[in-house]
Amino acid sequence: MKYNNLFKYGLTEGFIQESTLYEGLFLARVTEQHRDLYKVVSETGELQAGVSGNFIYRANDNSDFPAVGDWVMIDRMDDSAGNAVIHNILRRKSIFERKAAGTANNIQIVATNIDTIFICMSLNADFNLRRIERYLAIAWDSMATPVIVLTKADLCSDLEKRLLDIAKVSVGTDVVVCSSMEGTGYEEIHSYIKEGRTIAFIGSSGVGKSTLINRLIGNDVMVTKEIRGDDAKGRHATTHRQLLLLPGGGIVIDTPGMRELQLDSANLSRAFEDLEELAEQCRYGDCSHNSEPGCAVRKAIEDGELPEERLESYQKLQKEIGYEGLNSRQLEQKKIESMFGSKGEMKQAMRQAKEKNKR
Repeated sequence: MKYNNLFKYGLTEGFIQESTLYEGLFLARVTEQHRDLYKVVSETGELQAGVSGNFIYRANDNSDFPAVGDWVMIDRMDDSAGNAVIHNILRRKSIFERKAAGTANNIQIVATNIDTIFICMSLNADFNLRRIERYLAIAWDSMATPVIVLTKADLCSDLEKRLLDIAKVSVGTDVVVCSSMEGTGYEEIHSYIKEGRTIAFIGSSGVGKSTLINRLIGNDVMVTKEIRGDDAKGRHATTHRQLLLLPGGGIVIDTPGMRELQLDSANLSRAFEDLEELAEQCRYGDCSHNSEPGCAVRKAIEDGELPEERLESYQKLQKEIGYEGLNSRQLEQKKIESMFGSKGEMKQAMRQAKEKNKR
């Protein structure tokens, strides 16, 4: 089958090759997610879709269901005879996931097959270095490349200080400053967007994600709400995840604001590269960085080279994802899993291999 339309939506030769494993089915990409119903785009256009009964039977948890950004195999390319049926998800090349809010074990897939993650944070009351560290740890774990986007620069009276603070925690991550009121920063945003590349906008409610996307599209496609007058804090507008094609090429995924961001897995080695490099210089390999002699981390804190809060944040995230108390071998295994594939990817690959062997 020839593809023209889907290449604009990020289709690659790898996904085309994998799709040939499923005879009689058609490629599509998930553009919206609403409980049990999805909107997908195929080579011939958009249509509604649900998952098959067999798909539901095979699913182990929420992460096995389609998410915005997924490439899926459907049974039809138009809805003249009803909604399409999703039978399979192709292997995800990147996954931004978190623990579902208010639950102990459920995982929520926020978006998949992303090339770049724009971590959006406003420079007013929303600004929080510890939250940036948390977002970066998940973003690096997703296998996409994070970029920090600081919005509402016109509301910040100490921009230089904020940028110095960001530099201490961003470790090799690009930072873009923009203001919708002043119209600045958008050219730099555009430099990351290319045809066939997928950008996900992640951040808290009211930081200006929808305003940014409207600027990129050149239209008020996304609903936005005015900022409150008390602390100049924006209000949440997006209610569901959706994928949009930009008129100049490129794809964006908008996500609802996140009140909390609980970690299931994270790449702390990449997000805290500076701290882990210091830890390698400690006298003891299992140094806890509390009171041991010869601790390079404590010395950096005492010399003012490393903020105490950054170590506390690192240790908190270690505990949250189950790194605390692991020996060096166990810790290394955890890091390898984090860097080279999530549990969801491995389960998906194993399931696909089993299905292929049955054919």
